[in-house]
Amino acid sequence: MTAKAQIPSSQTMDVLPLTGAMGAEIRGIDLTRLDAPAFSALERALYDFGAIVVRDQKLSHDEQKSFAARFGEIEVHPIVEGIDGHPEIIKIHKSAGDAATFGVGWHSDNSFTERPSLCSIVYGVTIPPYGGDTLFANQYLAYEQLSDGMRRMLDGLYAVHSAKYAYTAPTTDAKYEGKTTMSYRRSETIGAEVLHPVVRTHPETGRRALYVNPMFTVRFADMSEEESRPLLDFLFRHAAREDFQCRVRWYEGSVTLWDNRCVMHSALNDCQGFERIHYRVTVQGERPV
Repeated sequence: MTAKAQIPSSQTMDVLPLTGAMGAEIRGIDLTRLDAPAFSALERALYDFGAIVVRDQKLSHDEQKSFAARFGEIEVHPIVEGIDGHPEIIKIHKSAGDAATFGVGWHSDNSFTERPSLCSIVYGVTIPPYGGDTLFANQYLAYEQLSDGMRRMLDGLYAVHSAKYAYTAPTTDAKYEGKTTMSYRRSETIGAEVLHPVVRTHPETGRRALYVNPMFTVRFADMSEEESRPLLDFLFRHAAREDFQCRVRWYEGSVTLWDNRCVMHSALNDCQGFERIHYRVTVQGERPV
């Protein structure tokens, strides 16, 4: 299935849906040369499909940041160190000998902050011959396919998000000491807790999406972690159902964008024997409502 985007300019793009649930591959554009109508069409595709991948791109660090800035204010990650001269860009680097890939496990980027990331823009540079794909899950569908009774119970409920478990595991110690390919910095953000609605309304589409994730959601408001665990475990399993997903295969020069307000994602850790390098920029979003 291919759709030709209607753009009132000299640029056109082919939109190829990845699955029936979400995701699309975009062909025929250069992200460094998008005029305003073409960018609007790309932005619309992001909101329609949740995650989009654009192939055969060549981006300098400045060009990646300039493209990201068209969506809004670029973030500096509060914990993960950026690259020299470009603190807004995270080098997602897995050496051939590293045991784990950054971003393994279902999550929504920076949901542990007051204003979680709007979208993430990742540029693939060094790609393993196989493995290292990224999975995405549509959280509109996750909400819509809950029962009426479950939706009524979740509407108006709040959950606590925190980085305190994800960034304090024993395997992260070496990252704070600069002994690994990626480095972290200690921050008060790690132990902080923020409240977000369990169901959020997307400001652009008006659709409602489930907004909890296994990496950063630790409990419901005014409940203990033990009390929250049974329902959270159900929601985590439900949110990552295969029929809500798409899968992106990386190639050198691929740029993948996703909307963290309605999509969870997880990197697959199945390329231990190979180096993998991506550059990530995130755009700051609004407070979830």
